[in-house]
Amino acid sequence: MLSAGQIRRYHLDGFLVLDQALGKTDIDLLKNAALKIVDEFDIDIHRTVFTTADGDSGRDDYFFESAEKVHCFLEEGALGGAGELLKPARLAINKIGHAMHDLNPVFRSFCRQPLFAGVLRDLGYDVPLLWQTMYIFKQPHIGGEVRWHQDGSYLMTEPSTVTGIWVAIEDANRDNGCLWVQPGGHLSPLRETFQVDWQKRKGELIRLDKTPWPATNEAVAVEVKAGSVVIFHDHMPHYSSQNRSDHSRHAFTMHVAEQSARWSGNNWLQRPALGDFVL
Repeated sequence: MLSAGQIRRYHLDGFLVLDQALGKTDIDLLKNAALKIVDEFDIDIHRTVFTTADGDSGRDDYFFESAEKVHCFLEEGALGGAGELLKPARLAINKIGHAMHDLNPVFRSFCRQPLFAGVLRDLGYDVPLLWQTMYIFKQPHIGGEVRWHQDGSYLMTEPSTVTGIWVAIEDANRDNGCLWVQPGGHLSPLRETFQVDWQKRKGELIRLDKTPWPATNEAVAVEVKAGSVVIFHDHMPHYSSQNRSDHSRHAFTMHVAEQSARWSGNNWLQRPALGDFVL
């Protein structure tokens, strides 16, 4: 799937963009499936907000249980001071996660496209396991910032083998909250780890290294068209800004790890009932 030059570029930069690698039919199927999940979601029962502004201290049982379910999470700006909904459901959801590839046939079929397995094997995977999937809405005007982070802080394996696959469902640009990365930043140390004490069912973000997050002049905006795919290393620092534009920025993400690597028992995401999903 990848040329020798693309493989070298990935290992040098820590990320790789595959411009418009997917067609409109695939993208539309995924978008419609996500909207169907939102339409069927009872927003009056579950009003859990997803934000990274609280140092991840707000993770609760609804979040932990989403590892083996399909749960919807709200944008912080979608709720008023008394918890009332300020937006229609389709414009209030922050993301859906995290087992859509197991439980939804449209997402399962999408993830099993030869493109993804082929790219991962070109990058050195023997048996890539798909651990989590997320559909992210980045809603117009209220789409929240996702702070600088490294995926390896939240999905830990020994040795480190996690790779992120980010699919643009809609055009992503600076105005609507595209990804920003630090080329070569995957060679920097892991700065934090989010570990869960399962007896207390409580997660804590622990600082590991004092290396600062990238400065503005070190960050590169990953502006891409719908259908583009971004592959990135689990140590790659990345973030996305708030969306204050009139346009949403839908994206779908997958995170994989090598089957032979040890999955940490302190990871928030555990899948004992679902088992392995091999790409």
